[in-house]
Amino acid sequence: MAKPLYLIDASIYIFQAYFSPYMQVRGEDGRDLSALMGYAQFLQRLLRQAQPEHIAVAFDESLFCGFRHTLYPDYKSNRVLPEPDLERQLQACAQLTQAMGVAGFGSRMYEADDIIGTLAFRYRAQAPAGSSVCIVSRDKDLAQLLRHELDHVWDFQASRRRYAPDIVSQYGIRPEQFPDYLGLVGDAVDCIPGVPGIGPVAACALLQHFRTLPLLYENLDEVEQLQFRGARRAAGLLREHQEQAMLSRELATIVVDKVHPEETFTCCPVQDLRWQLPQPTQVEAVLSGLQLDSISLQRYLTLLDSLHPQHSSEGARS
Repeated sequence: MAKPLYLIDASIYIFQAYFSPYMQVRGEDGRDLSALMGYAQFLQRLLRQAQPEHIAVAFDESLFCGFRHTLYPDYKSNRVLPEPDLERQLQACAQLTQAMGVAGFGSRMYEADDIIGTLAFRYRAQAPAGSSVCIVSRDKDLAQLLRHELDHVWDFQASRRRYAPDIVSQYGIRPEQFPDYLGLVGDAVDCIPGVPGIGPVAACALLQHFRTLPLLYENLDEVEQLQFRGARRAAGLLREHQEQAMLSRELATIVVDKVHPEETFTCCPVQDLRWQLPQPTQVEAVLSGLQLDSISLQRYLTLLDSLHPQHSSEGARS
């Protein structure tokens, strides 16, 4: 069986390490390196365990400047820009990714979710029929990208893989209905408003009947007749907040095929996503450049000896 394309949502693992009380690493200059080293250890473990053939990492660089903020200025307004010390480590994480032989992408207009969605969409168009995608993340929103029966979201830290049937079992909706679902219930984490007063139970009942939010609004008069508690009240709320519901759906929809053509990840051929042999000299330059102590540096470089892409010799010839 062919291995999937692995698409990593980097920010989750970087921020988790940065704020973890158990990940305290400082350079010889006394500055914090927890985010960088936490991410470095995560990436090394994932590469060793998965031994991927094709892999890419998506970084978030669009906080407060992405296209969703143009649509809705309050989108993710509860977030703050990274502190200078964290920003320095974020840049190093991107450099380390390349040194580890992994393709990395970021954008000032699109979020990491959009990068992952676009790469998955392009991969399916170029790869053999039946090729699957593994999204490495804890973010529930990315479930909307599951298309093939073998596609799944892998919470690496929890060793948990979720396939489409798991999403249906947990949320009562199909993966592709997630934008419609969030258009109704909203998402406090991302400041997506949704429809006030519509909760998960009502949202599931509505989507099981109408399938999508646009179809729901085309048949809004039918809502009062549905057999769930509060159907009549829900009809009034939907009518009152139609514009907000459709905006929320748009905010929650991951872009997969309408990305600006100048973005590098939009025209990335499959062969550019092949995992290449890590370059220890480049890895050392990144880590020593941030004053990682020599013992920790050598310990990490030793771990790279276990990383050998199966196609590395082939890649070296091409």
